Amino acid sequence: MKKTFLFLFALTTILQSCGKKEPVTTDNKELGETLQHYYEERMKLFPMEATMAGDSLYNNILPNTLTDDYTQNVKSFFTKYKESLSKFKEDDLSENDKLSISLLKWECDINLEQLDFKENLMPLNQFTSLPLTIGQFASGSSAQPFKTVKDYNNWLQRLDAFNDWLITAQQRMKEGVSKGYVLPKSLTAKLLPQLKDLAETDLKNHLFYSPVKAFPESFTDAEKKDLTDKFTKILSDKLIPSFKNLYNYTNTDYLAASRTTSGISAMPDGDKYYKHLIKRYTTTNMTADEIHQLGLKEVARLSSEMEKVKTQVGFKGSLKEFFDYVRNKKELMPFTDPQQVIDNFNAIHEKMKPNLDKLFDLKPKTPFEVKRTEAFREASASAEYNQGSLDGTRPGIFYVPIPDVKKYNVFADEDLFLHEAIPGHHYQISLQQENTGLPAFRKTIWFNAYGEGWALYTESLGKELGLYTDPYQYFGMLSAEMHRAIRLVVDTGIHTKGWTREQAIKYSMENEAEPEESIVAEIERYMAIPGQALSYKIGQLKILELRAKAEKELGSKFSIKEFHNQVLDAGCLPLTVLEDKIDTWITSKK
Repeated sequence: MKKTFLFLFALTTILQSCGKKEPVTTDNKELGETLQHYYEERMKLFPMEATMAGDSLYNNILPNTLTDDYTQNVKSFFTKYKESLSKFKEDDLSENDKLSISLLKWECDINLEQLDFKENLMPLNQFTSLPLTIGQFASGSSAQPFKTVKDYNNWLQRLDAFNDWLITAQQRMKEGVSKGYVLPKSLTAKLLPQLKDLAETDLKNHLFYSPVKAFPESFTDAEKKDLTDKFTKILSDKLIPSFKNLYNYTNTDYLAASRTTSGISAMPDGDKYYKHLIKRYTTTNMTADEIHQLGLKEVARLSSEMEKVKTQVGFKGSLKEFFDYVRNKKELMPFTDPQQVIDNFNAIHEKMKPNLDKLFDLKPKTPFEVKRTEAFREASASAEYNQGSLDGTRPGIFYVPIPDVKKYNVFADEDLFLHEAIPGHHYQISLQQENTGLPAFRKTIWFNAYGEGWALYTESLGKELGLYTDPYQYFGMLSAEMHRAIRLVVDTGIHTKGWTREQAIKYSMENEAEPEESIVAEIERYMAIPGQALSYKIGQLKILELRAKAEKELGSKFSIKEFHNQVLDAGCLPLTVLEDKIDTWITSKK
């Protein structure tokens, strides 16, 4: 009897073992081909993305994104690839392939959902729109290459297409006015100086003439003359007249029609649109009210931390008075030359270098630079990071606006460098682009909540990296985190609770130390691109939550380097996918 039982037990075990499928470890070739086709078609459909990635194949192309034909092409593209995923069964895929399918499905769904809204009826704003990106490229110091005659001719073709876009933009703006899709008046007012500068500058001082002033030495005189003639003709005959027409229309009819309300809830389908934007930018299903309440809670927590710094430095007034004190403290505005600002950021980098090895195994090979923001957009720009090329030949660039160097306040510079540069955006984006284990589309994919959440999370690493020894720099970190917490309150307030621009400015002034002109620019940014500013704090809190969970559950087995590897090694992810990944890692370490 005993032998029979043992035999049956062994037989059952063998049968169960035979029925259990081993996990797939190699990537699916057919899926790999599908993903590569998706990437290649996407780069042609969105050629500016290709240029930013350093892919030169489509440097001469600029589709007119405002036309109905283009919208239909986008819809067909994402529909095709969403449907193509149905043929792949999860049990037949590696973990890497499962992740790729999850990300591509998200991309298809969110982009198809986006097409339900009439974004092309508001093609311009003061913060992010095609003329600003083209202006950066035209300067000759951004992603568009100007090294060969072919590069210059590619750009001329792209400018010709951009002229068509400008003409269509004016038509779409007129349509938007007739249907209730129009900018708030304060944003139109900020847009006007940008357009005026491009409409009225004389030819040889025009931003778009810049490449002519920087011909490579290898060009022959005949090549230089030919290109100069072409640039002169397209600027004189097309672009400057188009900019003038657009400026005149914006400064008259469009300004008069611009709305007095601040939030998108005042527009058709505004509430539904904002719900979509929350999903797009946070990669969550959080409601506007949940986010608003979370913001209020974080503002209260950070105010308490700020009070401690105020006490530490011996300031006797209220926290609001301390904000004004920090904003105007002359010792925190020490510079007289813009280069001193750049030098200070490079010094911060040198200071933290010895401690980077303690926190990070993964470090990018892509080079890195700090540059001043171009003059044409400096007045309304925030500090920002522009990624390097996929092949690493073009460096990542941290752009710093310095409109008035004598008023430049350094109290948040250490924090700002961590976020925009190292180990924030430069580490995350460069490592993603350099990762040979990722299919091409995952090297360029971007989820705001992850990317901006990571950058905000890295601000909290300052003390571990040897920074924030000065209480004012630590206060700068708290201020930057407060700035992102305030965004949860004011962005949802503006777009779902009827807050006015002035109400949002007042709330920010009462709760953070940023100068008033910066706060005004930020509030107008939230009005221009609703929902985007929510992503920072939502993403940061999730990463902090996951780190705390790993530290608690793993105890002595926890490694900060391994945790950072797990966050960074698969590239940009929706937050739910990141959480699953970290949970799997925690389980494997126990």
